[in-house]
Amino acid sequence: MSARSYVYLIIATLCWGANAVAGKIAIGHVSPMMLTFWRWTLAFVIAVIIWLPQLKEDWPAMKRQWALLMLLGVIGYTGFNAFLYSAVLYTSATNVAIEQAGIPALIFLGNFLLFRTRVSLAQIAGFAMALLGVALTATHGDLPRILSLELNRGDALMLLAIVAYAAYTILLRWRPAVHWKSVMTLSAFGAMLAALPLVGWEIAAGAVTWPDAEGWAIALWTSIFASLIAQVLFILGVEGIGANRAGLFINLVPVFGTLISLMVGEPLQLFHVIALALALGGIAIAERGRPR
Repeated sequence: MSARSYVYLIIATLCWGANAVAGKIAIGHVSPMMLTFWRWTLAFVIAVIIWLPQLKEDWPAMKRQWALLMLLGVIGYTGFNAFLYSAVLYTSATNVAIEQAGIPALIFLGNFLLFRTRVSLAQIAGFAMALLGVALTATHGDLPRILSLELNRGDALMLLAIVAYAAYTILLRWRPAVHWKSVMTLSAFGAMLAALPLVGWEIAAGAVTWPDAEGWAIALWTSIFASLIAQVLFILGVEGIGANRAGLFINLVPVFGTLISLMVGEPLQLFHVIALALALGGIAIAERGRPR
């Protein structure tokens, strides 16, 4: 179970890392909230088409807890991305990458306060090591830059983003006993509905960019890989090894994102390799020394 969960979580974070690069490519082709809406709309439509028999089978159980399933999508999918997209308008990508690495720490804290889930010294050491890898990635190998970072309202928005995704990860503990296909579909529906008012705000503010051909391609890619595949694999990873252990893998997202950006012309540097080794090493240490 653990070995499969590791594979699921690595693929999920790889998809999310690629999603960060897709977000950069999307600039000028589709606006952020419009991309969020179509990403989850397409994901929901695709899920219904390919998983309809399972949805019919699980519908009686889903009806009893539909609100929780939709809340998962509102908080973890649309909420997180809306706060993240808004944060980058005011703060630096370095701040965002480092602050996003706080998600595992909030998951640790939430699970301890709610369920008294123990955290070992090895897990703390592994988290610190993985965080160092994220910081190395975000500062492009120049760690002293962290001392010169300035905080503003974008960082406050990013704090809301990491709280949203940590809450989503913890809430997965209470998901109903239905197939993951059904969990994903109804959560995607909740995310789609939650994105509608955000698109309305974007239109009212005159900041909307309707998707062109490349924008539609990006929306389709994110709906399949960053939404359906990544989120399903993350759900299965949490189910397999628990929220605390799965949360640490989120630190791979900025590292993978940076490595994937090499494909669009950025040069490979030594700090890229060191950062990946630190992130993977931190996860390995945390796993070896986890509470039994």
